[in-house]
Amino acid sequence: MPWNWEAPNWPHFSYDNKKLNKTEADFLLRSGEFIGAFKHVTPDDQTGLRIELISEEALKTSEIEGELLNRDSVQSSLRYQFGLAKDQSGVPAAERGVVEMMVDLYRTFATPLTHETLFEWHTMLMADSEAIQVIGDYRKHPDPMQVVSGPIAHRKVHFEAPPSERMVKEMETFITWFNETAPDGANALPALTRAGLAHLYFVSIHPFEDGNGRIARALAEKSLAQNLGHPTLIALAYTIERERKAYYDALERNNKSVEVTDWLVYFAATVLEAQDTTNKRVEFYVAKTRFYQRLRDQLNERQRKAIARMFEEGIDGFKGGLSAENYISITRAARATTTRDLQDLVAKGALTRTGELRHTRYHLKLD
Repeated sequence: MPWNWEAPNWPHFSYDNKKLNKTEADFLLRSGEFIGAFKHVTPDDQTGLRIELISEEALKTSEIEGELLNRDSVQSSLRYQFGLAKDQSGVPAAERGVVEMMVDLYRTFATPLTHETLFEWHTMLMADSEAIQVIGDYRKHPDPMQVVSGPIAHRKVHFEAPPSERMVKEMETFITWFNETAPDGANALPALTRAGLAHLYFVSIHPFEDGNGRIARALAEKSLAQNLGHPTLIALAYTIERERKAYYDALERNNKSVEVTDWLVYFAATVLEAQDTTNKRVEFYVAKTRFYQRLRDQLNERQRKAIARMFEEGIDGFKGGLSAENYISITRAARATTTRDLQDLVAKGALTRTGELRHTRYHLKLD
């Protein structure tokens, strides 16, 4: 079966827009909800929230590709980018690179897409790569660009991209399409439709030796931000990573045809889920701020360390709740001290308690 780019009408994608009408309307409605919630956060806390949301996206867009980054390093680099730290010494190149791309996306979402933008993003992402031959430019190697799995004897080709010699022409066409389908473009498209097409279209070309998935997701977020007129801060990569197999399955199902209704329906549903997650995380962040205001100067060092670790787990919290063993592992406290600390946290209204004996678990008590 030929790949989508081998179709005679490539890259003219077709789809049933009626199946997207409701999700397009829901997307705009939920975007308004996010703006309303964000306005209730103080300016200082807004900066903190931006760092929380962008750092999570930076971590997850890398994790989707199997690259695990250090959260503290990512947030340290973000604080530097937002002028909250004097330097980012000690931050590894991989963390620094993905942060630079995410911040550039946040700050320049409204500008038209160019080759130079993509080259800069690729250079940022490949900052620590020693295996890539061409960085900051489209691939040039003569070998087929394939996505494969399995041992050599039974290798399965999930996708093969257009040959390298076509990259400049393919990307000229893609960039023209991206800019013309923007809200002020000659062929403007609805938000979810445009973002979904941009992601699939870019991945189908696979113009770089590496980093194509991360840049495709960045382009989808740039597209959504342009349609809304402001940065989305949406938890897209966070949501995709939680169901990574479904994401790759959806891409594979839709790389053999230019009829892509199935992909757009999947992608639109993913974006709506990402919006819900983002709104919940804004609420969680506000509740976290109120939590610390309420219990300021009432926690000892061990308790502060354990509570901070619980907040790091985000809206999902510790799976099954915090146990006494978790507390001991985090704080290195003796068991008797752990018991007193946890009882004190419950009494102060910081934690709630469920279960008995070895099944006892603790959860954050948030407004």
